[in-house]
Amino acid sequence: MTEPQISILENGLRVASWALPGLETAAVAVTAETGSRFERPELNGLAHLFEHMVFKGTKRRSARAIAEEMEDVGGQLNAWTSRDTTMFHARLLARDLPLGVDLIADLVSGARFDADDIVREKEVVLQELGEARDTPDDIVFDHLQEAAFPEQALGRSILGDEASLARITRDDLLGWQADHYAPQRLTLVAAGKVDHAELCRLAQAAFPAAAGSNPSPVGDEVRFHPGRHHDARRIEQAQLTAGWAAPGHHDPAQDAALLFTLAAGGGMSSRLFQQVREERGLAYTVSASLQPYVDAGLMSVHAATDPKQAAAARDLIMTVLHETAVGLEQAELNRARAQAVAGLLMALEGPQGASDYLGRSLIVHGRFVPPAELVARIDAVTVDAARAAGAAMLSAAPARAEIGRHKVAA
Repeated sequence: MTEPQISILENGLRVASWALPGLETAAVAVTAETGSRFERPELNGLAHLFEHMVFKGTKRRSARAIAEEMEDVGGQLNAWTSRDTTMFHARLLARDLPLGVDLIADLVSGARFDADDIVREKEVVLQELGEARDTPDDIVFDHLQEAAFPEQALGRSILGDEASLARITRDDLLGWQADHYAPQRLTLVAAGKVDHAELCRLAQAAFPAAAGSNPSPVGDEVRFHPGRHHDARRIEQAQLTAGWAAPGHHDPAQDAALLFTLAAGGGMSSRLFQQVREERGLAYTVSASLQPYVDAGLMSVHAATDPKQAAAARDLIMTVLHETAVGLEQAELNRARAQAVAGLLMALEGPQGASDYLGRSLIVHGRFVPPAELVARIDAVTVDAARAAGAAMLSAAPARAEIGRHKVAA
């Protein structure tokens, strides 16, 4: 696999390409180091609404033209917003890469934000919010995020709510674009059959000249709190989550924390799955995951169980986690290591996974982190280090969010 090439253009745009031999396709994306954690509380949902609104039309293209131009060449165009990143991405034949670059640049820099479109798209987001609220195993994670980071941007919903969406104006969308989508705050990445010089030429032509130098947006300080949220609606299964403060991207313990989390609840062979589901039958779904941010992280456990079994499932989950932190075995660590490495390398075999990795690496670390470097870090984690990372995360009381009519945790 070749090494990526990285350039900074005259307008400040960072351009990175990763040529993957033997392919006739390419994935291209613009990654912005922005998301819901940079919003003001009263405008919660702005980053996500911005992502929606750019697809409603630009100064050069209608919403219909955006869809038709991409699908006329058999390509796929989409976007997503998280708490700290927003990405606009396309997958298409390599010969159509010029269209992909031009179209994505037009979306992020030329959206027109018509008043009527804003009204309609707010209704669409409200429907998305309603769908999330009607999906307990989805919305429970928003509740956990709020319980763990109360009254903080990191704890607020990416979608916003009815009141905050109603407040967002066209000027707010334009301000968000000016503050977060100037070329010098974006990274354009492409992977697959791509020529770096040609990508830079396309980017220079498609993106505007450098804008003013507004201060870089800064998220608020993160403070974990063992909060509680219980939604006592009547549903067939109780949704149980618990979360603990975890290492962020730059914390030396992050790799050990990841392997501990995978060993505890990362798959069918994990301790949680084997003991909670297979041996005791207390849950249909049970898993653990780790979400790192630049300056913080959250390890979480989720289980879906019969409300009558909620207390037993909750107690067993806590027992299993603490036992893993004390008695994690070498074979379990090796299995978790294999999962982490295989997941990484398998994803890199396709243009989409490679472009995602390249963009995330540049945004998080400011440089391309070779996969071999990441694999070496994972390989270096010892049993003692994984146990210590687990014990450190579990040393404080967890935040909890639960949905269902069952007895809540003390």
